[in-house]
Amino acid sequence: MQFTQWLHRALQQDPNRPITIDQGRERTVEQFADRVARLAAGLASLGVQPGDRVGMLSLNSDRYVEYLTAVPWLGAALNAVNIRWSLAEIGYSLRESGTRVLLVDDVFKAAAAPLRTACACLDTVIYCGDGPTPDDMTGYEHLLAAHEPIGDTRTGGASLLGVFYTGGTTGNPKGVMLSHDNVLTSAMGSLSTGNFLTRGGRLLHSAPMFHMADFSAVMAGNLSGSTHVIIPSFTPQGVLDAIVEHDVQDMLLVPTMIQMLVDHPAAAELDLSGIRGITYGASVISEAVLQRAKQVFPNARFTQAYGMTEVSPVATLLLPDDHDDPALLRSAGRAAPHCEVKIVDPDDNEVPRGEIGEVIVKGDNVMLGYWELPDESAKAIRGGWMHTGDAGRMDDRGYVYIVDRIKDMVVTGGENVYSAEVENALAKHPAVAACAVIGIPDEQWGERVHAVIVKQTEAVCCDSDLQEHCRAHIANYKVPRSFEFVDELPLSGAGKILKRVLRQKYWEKRDAGVS
Repeated sequence: MQFTQWLHRALQQDPNRPITIDQGRERTVEQFADRVARLAAGLASLGVQPGDRVGMLSLNSDRYVEYLTAVPWLGAALNAVNIRWSLAEIGYSLRESGTRVLLVDDVFKAAAAPLRTACACLDTVIYCGDGPTPDDMTGYEHLLAAHEPIGDTRTGGASLLGVFYTGGTTGNPKGVMLSHDNVLTSAMGSLSTGNFLTRGGRLLHSAPMFHMADFSAVMAGNLSGSTHVIIPSFTPQGVLDAIVEHDVQDMLLVPTMIQMLVDHPAAAELDLSGIRGITYGASVISEAVLQRAKQVFPNARFTQAYGMTEVSPVATLLLPDDHDDPALLRSAGRAAPHCEVKIVDPDDNEVPRGEIGEVIVKGDNVMLGYWELPDESAKAIRGGWMHTGDAGRMDDRGYVYIVDRIKDMVVTGGENVYSAEVENALAKHPAVAACAVIGIPDEQWGERVHAVIVKQTEAVCCDSDLQEHCRAHIANYKVPRSFEFVDELPLSGAGKILKRVLRQKYWEKRDAGVS
């Protein structure tokens, strides 16, 4: 399989169909294909060879979708850069992957000079914004205009499609090498359920395109004949405006985004009945948020996708009909059609149903390995199974329940406490808007359960209130012994809480370090 094959089929079957809509700028399949082939030619003129890494540091745009297609058209490899990283982290990813060319937009053009200084591998910076091209950069539109389209190299199969860096929720980000087959397996398997996207519909991109989740949505949309409706980044008003203006049918969000949408005053005033599908990930959705979302989007069918970059990224799916059972809302769903999922003990023996172990995944969606980290790759992929680092259990019907990252488990007085269980209890308190539970040093117990809380606006609560609430839901030894109230929690590009950041101030002076 090859990543660009969808475009040849679309040109043959429906060349005049709109493929991208970006703030009033609309392009057809035929126009898009011409621009992709010209961009590939332009990259080749800059010395990019098959297998070379080409990066992009940009907000969402139609040019981002062109980049995602032109690089594999040339046979090169993608490096979609996390826009939430610091300059040091961006430089690290560019140097480690040997990225030769970097595309930047108006928001990130100022980063080009320090990145050139920090990254000897970086030969060329392409400006892909809408303003005048800076003197030290190559203009995106000029590059397209200056080159005739070139043919598709037809690169595919096990060839490297891109190096996709992890969010670093438990440590430094690692470059995940994904092949054409990896990504297409995940996209086609998800689509085969018949619930993932509306065929020929309009798919809204508000989640960051650098992230594997939205990249997968781009690929699934390409395969299903979607029109990509693109806004630069997520804002509740921006999403609502795009839905109404462009008759959007499908969206990819995280539960916090869904909550922000249903909380927005304009949501109750608009006709949002055109939304047919909402796919979400990064965490489960609460029953309260789901019920409110169903009122705001009355015709929407909800699908939860669980996975990670290393599995391209989908491992399990909680399908729309599953959302009718409140008991399943804490589940991540069942194995997607393209892979197998098991729960195993530390020796890789499958545990009995209902017991907690590590979630492992097998299928053609499992990564090639980590970039230049052979030992880490061998540790993660054993016997063809990707070891996710997530602790979970599976019920008798095959539904998987994620209980924690294994590294996030708190061991207090010899007892294992899974932070997700404590977080679920805290989330039921009306004063809690968001929370994270971590283990911090304790002289008596080794670790103690510590909760970091974001309160609802104008809510009033204290430590004892929250402890009393938790005791009604979980065992006493799991109840947080200390609390910290903050305005916001640190998040990765996928919307996952960066617990290593929360732990750092407590552990940095201890021999144990920060995992």
